[in-house]
Amino acid sequence: MWTKKALHNLIEEKLQNHQLIVVANREPYIHRFAGDQVECIKPASGMTTALDPILQACGGTWVAHGSGNADRHSVDTKNQVRVPPENPSYTLRRVWLTKKQEQGYYYGLANEGLWPLCHVAFTRPTFNPADWEIYREVNQLFAKAVLEDANDKPAFVFIQDYHFALLPRMLKMANPNLIVAQFWHIPWPNREIMRVFPWGEEMLDGLLGNDLLGFHLRHHCQNFLDTVDRAIEAKVDQENSQITCGGKLTVVRPFPISIDYDAHVELAQTAKVENEMARWRLRIGLKDKLLGIGIERLDYTKGIPERLRAIDYFLEHNAEYRERLVFVQIAVPSRAHIPQYQRLDEEVDRITEQINWKWSTDDWRPILLLKEHHNQIEMIALHRLANFCIVSSLHDGMNLVAKEHVASRCDEDGVLILSQFTGTARELTDALLVNPYSMEAMADAIRLALELPESERCKRMQKMRAAVANNNIYRWAGKVFSALVRFDFPEDV
Repeated sequence: MWTKKALHNLIEEKLQNHQLIVVANREPYIHRFAGDQVECIKPASGMTTALDPILQACGGTWVAHGSGNADRHSVDTKNQVRVPPENPSYTLRRVWLTKKQEQGYYYGLANEGLWPLCHVAFTRPTFNPADWEIYREVNQLFAKAVLEDANDKPAFVFIQDYHFALLPRMLKMANPNLIVAQFWHIPWPNREIMRVFPWGEEMLDGLLGNDLLGFHLRHHCQNFLDTVDRAIEAKVDQENSQITCGGKLTVVRPFPISIDYDAHVELAQTAKVENEMARWRLRIGLKDKLLGIGIERLDYTKGIPERLRAIDYFLEHNAEYRERLVFVQIAVPSRAHIPQYQRLDEEVDRITEQINWKWSTDDWRPILLLKEHHNQIEMIALHRLANFCIVSSLHDGMNLVAKEHVASRCDEDGVLILSQFTGTARELTDALLVNPYSMEAMADAIRLALELPESERCKRMQKMRAAVANNNIYRWAGKVFSALVRFDFPEDV
């Protein structure tokens, strides 16, 4: 099994004198004021949760937008700070953005344009030329920061996600000796959808600055190859999944991302989690009630309204579970400046209120909606208490909440209800796979989850835990680095 030590040894042996530089919009640690003190917190982000242990294992630099209100007070003259605070093992380099830059690059082009374009959730994207100009400008700011940190020394630059489609070409033009890879964490849709994007040729040219471009699924790789084949002058080698453009080779590969399974399991068995479970029982009023949970950002791709309506449908058609089932929905506020997210927030409130008004009694209400951030220990405790967890994404490149639920279940019990439209559904085939658009199918899955014999629940959970343990975050990183430096990937280390 791949471990932190195995990955560290691999990087040390194969990348040798190359420094590792990770680029992401989101920073892994945020400094903020708490009264007169400055506290350091970890943001709620699947991507940072996945990548932080890799940097802790290998060292290097993480370049990110400094978003905390105390971030500037916590860096040195080079805008750097060592993290994590309790055991510093790598450098966080912060890039500062103005409000105008953040609005145009992050909220505008990235999340009103590319995000809805790449997710089949039937939300119309918005394409503003001014946002594209700012997106290009911010990519140049990050290129400048990376080049300063690389300082003409051998470096492997690992870029994350759709915020930096232009960055690879910028880096290669400035320093052709850099090894550049990028992982696109969201789906890549079919070529007909991508034709809608007004600056498609420039974006594809930027992405083809990469030596290696990774997606979660082979299907997304194929969509990218087809998009390039249709849109620009390039030699697309379908058989070997690679593209040559302007004499530059880009290898395109699938790498399903995962979590630090061992660390998650270890934390799940601590007294801190046990204590938090007791607090949740009191807060929910659990006693002898059955518990279902949903945990994610408040995002229209996550299928939260569809899930709540399925709970309503379930109660309508399964009277014996009224006053017995409590569903806790954690919906962490996200991208609140964007109108679509504001409307979603209102819709989730409205649906929750309607369902609770319809079914509540003097001492029971079916849905507890919590729009607040919770730390990892609180989340693991909730996972451990649940009879079932619903992940009902309408479209998701992967989905790490599903894997976190499985890793949290050290009792090898519980049921995962998982959307068939997530990348995770390709791996966790022992979950109850559902179409989130079907209230009836979702309600049937909830009933099945509550009525499966314990032996069947445990058998399914054991298989899923083995799958996540084997394909952990260190194996994912090892496969990426292996593909990048063209050496054979060792399955067992």
